[in-house]
Order: sequence, then structure tokens, then C-alpha cells
Amino acid sequence: MTVRLKVAESSGSTRELILETAERLFAEHGVYAVSNRQISEAAGQGNNAAVGYHFGTKADLVRAIARKHAGPIDVLRVRMVDALDESAAARDWVACLVRPVTGHLATLPAPTWFARFGAQVMTDPALRVIMVEEALGVPSIQRILRGLNECLPGLPPEVRAERADMARQLMVHMWAERERALAEGGPTPRSGWEDAGTGLINALAGLWLAPVSGRP
Repeated sequence: MTVRLKVAESSGSTRELILETAERLFAEHGVYAVSNRQISEAAGQGNNAAVGYHFGTKADLVRAIARKHAGPIDVLRVRMVDALDESAAARDWVACLVRPVTGHLATLPAPTWFARFGAQVMTDPALRVIMVEEALGVPSIQRILRGLNECLPGLPPEVRAERADMARQLMVHMWAERERALAEGGPTPRSGWEDAGTGLINALAGLWLAPVSGRP
């Protein structure tokens, strides 16, 4: 093995360790409550500038964590979307939003941190745009949203926007709450991630298909 290859492998290992450590600390404490120095120390890096060297700004680090999980999630999502046909209903498209994430979380070693990391980022005005951009820029998500919208032709635009906000909040925080309960050894309404996904799909389908009333 050449010296250059050894250095590259060491750099890759350090980068992955920093990502894992940052994800955990951000999930536990919030993004801006954790400094790069704290991440470096928790990752066992003697150089306190290690985070900046490997990732640049904190926003770059957040984006790197998001992208680390986005790849395997999108593989599952594309597979589900490709399996749909012209008879797909609103619930089928909702399932394509939920199942890939719960499926990915189910494959990660316990305790997991990604759901709580996502919830922390989505509540931060300066950083939530990263998660939104990463999601909306994925072709499979665009395809799902088009499919869902086509199943709801009579839904007024303002109601559609309102329910999209509700759905996003429900997904982000239900995943995070379940992850937190599992990490703390607390009770959960559903026994596994797949079952939890079913409950969330049912709730979201009901939200999207609920009657419209009380319009201004």
C-alpha cells in the first residue's frame, strides 16, 4: 500500500468519524449549541481545526450529514416509485415519502441519530433551507409530489400548501420522537419502524384526503 493511499484512507476514516460524531451531538444538543472544537474533541481529534479542514463551515457539515443518508434513502424511494402504476392513489404516493426513511432508519445500528438531527435542523431558520433544498432537488421527490397532487385535483392551492406544511412537520417530528424514545428505552406506540411507518402513512393519507371547510 502506497503512502498516498494510506493517507487517503486515514482521511476518509477521520471524515466519517467526524460526520458520525457531529450527527450525534447535533441531535442531542442542537446545531448551534455545538462548536467545531467540541466535535473534534468528541471525535478524538487532537487538531481542533479538523472539522473545518474536512468540511468547511457548519452549514457544509450539516449538508454532508444530510447527503450521507440521502443516498440510501433515495435508492429505496426510487424503487418504490418505479413500482407504481397509473392506478396509484394518494396513499401510495404518501407511502413513497414515508417508507424509504423508516426503512433506512431500520437498517442503522442503534441508537440512531438521524431523525433527531433532522428535527433539530428543521427548527433552525438558518439551516432548514439545506434540508429543504436537498429534498426538493431530488427527482424522485418531485415525481412523488406530482403524483400526489394529481390525486388531489380539487384541493385549493392554499389548503394544499397548508397540508404540505402539516405533513412535513408530522413526518419530521414523529420520526424524531420515536428515535428518542428508542434511544432512551421508553415505550413506543408501534413495535418496529415498518409498523410505525404504516401508522404515519395512515395519518398522512387522512390529512391529505380530509374534507375542506372554513375557507376564508
